[in-house]
Amino acid sequence: MASTTDRVMSSRAVRQLRRVRAFYAGGVLLWAVLTAWTGWQLPGSRQMWVSVLLLAVFSGLLLTASLWLQRLQTAGSRRPAHHATSRKTTAPRHVHA
Repeated sequence: MASTTDRVMSSRAVRQLRRVRAFYAGGVLLWAVLTAWTGWQLPGSRQMWVSVLLLAVFSGLLLTASLWLQRLQTAGSRRPAHHATSRKTTAPRHVHA
């Protein structure tokens, strides 16, 4: 069974990876637009190739963050469920007056 700190670290990691994934998705969108614009204005130029390189870098980072997030979420679902304790008591209780 996972300890409490493992669950807290896992939920923090998931939240942080979601933020990072959103940032990388914005980077991919920005560089895709800039690559298309530069390719239209200056096809084959150095600026276009740099833009293509940065688009590839942000795409790779987005893919990596998405895979890590998916692995963390599937690892979290494999944890055993927390079941409530049974209603049966192990020792008889004494009623105090």
